[in-house]
Amino acid sequence: MSYLYLAFAIIFEICGTTCMKLSEGFTKPLPSALIFIFYGISFIAFTIALKKIDVSVAYAIWAGLGVAMISLIGHFGFNEPLPPIRIVFLALIGIGVIGLHLSSSVN
Repeated sequence: MSYLYLAFAIIFEICGTTCMKLSEGFTKPLPSALIFIFYGISFIAFTIALKKIDVSVAYAIWAGLGVAMISLIGHFGFNEPLPPIRIVFLALIGIGVIGLHLSSSVN
């Protein structure tokens, strides 16, 4: 169940970060307000996830998947460049997240 809360934390963090881009520097009211709502939900879910998941593992997964997904949203949603070297490093983030998840079950 903790990993479900972590997944919700990641999803809402991604939504909040996307709203940062959509707010155009806080000039658009709805996306600006949604930043705080989505990040608030993200932090609540993340805090609940930390009851059962080590903070070092949870934070690395939260941050790593957030960065990877925002990179893809930036490319496909906002036409930001995604050169091959960035794809390589995004794959390394994915490998790292998988490794952290696997290492947490070894304890």
